[in-house]
Amino acid sequence: MHREGLNPDDVQIEDLLCDFCGVAAWSQGTPCVEGHRGSLICGDCLSKAWVQLAVNETGSPIETCCLCLQTSDDPGFVGSRNEGNACRQCVKRAAGVLHKSKDWPWQKPVSNSSNP
Repeated sequence: MHREGLNPDDVQIEDLLCDFCGVAAWSQGTPCVEGHRGSLICGDCLSKAWVQLAVNETGSPIETCCLCLQTSDDPGFVGSRNEGNACRQCVKRAAGVLHKSKDWPWQKPVSNSSNP
């Protein structure tokens, strides 16, 4: 997602926001994983998605994943803005990326009460 009022001829990193919460930006020192066309999922939203899809094995129907642009019959994660949708496969890939990252202390949550 892009910050409202951005200059399309001069996009800055702070103009890129999480597609799921609309708040977190890369420039705020927040762990983020990028998808297609500049889509982002922040670490906080990824934690929620991981718990929902991988731990609790629940999810909501989604039309198209904003991270991979694919459609799937599998349940997915819908962000708090009800605009960002992520398929199970992208959530697992993004969690693997952040979990292995040496730049961020993010860990895959094991329950709703876990902190990343």
